[in-house]
Amino acid sequence: MEKLRIIFMGTPEFAVGILDTIIKNNYEVVGVITAADKPAGRGQKIKYSAVKEFALANNLTLLQPTNLKDETFLAELKALNANLQIVVAFRMLPKVVWEMPSLGTFNLHASLLPNYRGAAPINWAIINGESKTGVTTFFIDDKIDTGAMILSSEIEIGDTENAGQLHDRLVDLGSKTVIETLKLIEKGNVTTIIQTENSAIKTAYKLNKENCKIDWTKPASEINNLIRGLSPYPAAWCFFGDKNEEWNVKIYEAKVLAEDHCFSVGQLICTKKEMKIAVTNGFIQVLNLQFPGKKRMTAAELLNGISFSENAKAY
Repeated sequence: MEKLRIIFMGTPEFAVGILDTIIKNNYEVVGVITAADKPAGRGQKIKYSAVKEFALANNLTLLQPTNLKDETFLAELKALNANLQIVVAFRMLPKVVWEMPSLGTFNLHASLLPNYRGAAPINWAIINGESKTGVTTFFIDDKIDTGAMILSSEIEIGDTENAGQLHDRLVDLGSKTVIETLKLIEKGNVTTIIQTENSAIKTAYKLNKENCKIDWTKPASEINNLIRGLSPYPAAWCFFGDKNEEWNVKIYEAKVLAEDHCFSVGQLICTKKEMKIAVTNGFIQVLNLQFPGKKRMTAAELLNGISFSENAKAY
């Protein structure tokens, strides 16, 4: 059995849960690679990545390269003398990096590959109405999320589950799958499965303002899936218009009301406590939202302070 000397590469909170599990299972992590610090927010204060915060708190050797091909970084990486690298939600690696350790470099991806390769697999699984998803470990190659698969683990997606809730469950599932993968590598018992290509493979496209905007002409279930799949971050959004005013609104939680009606698509129907938006096959009842300049709140809380006319529209 070969003793593992691990370099861990990751940036967001999802990666922290995996790194924490690796350490708690008494594996030796000789170095952590994460994104360079960058300014964030209105004050443009320097913000550390979640992985950096964890590495500092646990006295782990930390590198933050801006260029993964930089000779100084490569020399520092080689000096750590790792025999295995693990990547979780980091960035595409050059061949000189992923080929460096003798036992290779494997990635944990939050989908059942080959489906949902790309930047936002958790979100797109919900947006597309999948009933299940999972995690996959695979050895990195020169393309994005296409390498030979080691292990995959499956999980069902709840009917009302949002991306944040699924994220947390996938951290747990991913942690277990990474430990199982490490045990196979330690014992030299790894067998891999080559990913097969076909036209039906679904992609986890990078999220942007355009694909996060709600199209109220779509069926209610699709709209609700978009809201769930983007909650709590980055959040589905649309415009509300009423009385010559327009607001950019984020919607975090809603439910489908399958009812016949004669309202036009996008019409806002409000009582003192309830907000509904007419769609082609019913209504979307808005439960939790955020108006510009205000905190996130329930629809009832918003309606305590604002009233809408019968001409109010969502678009």
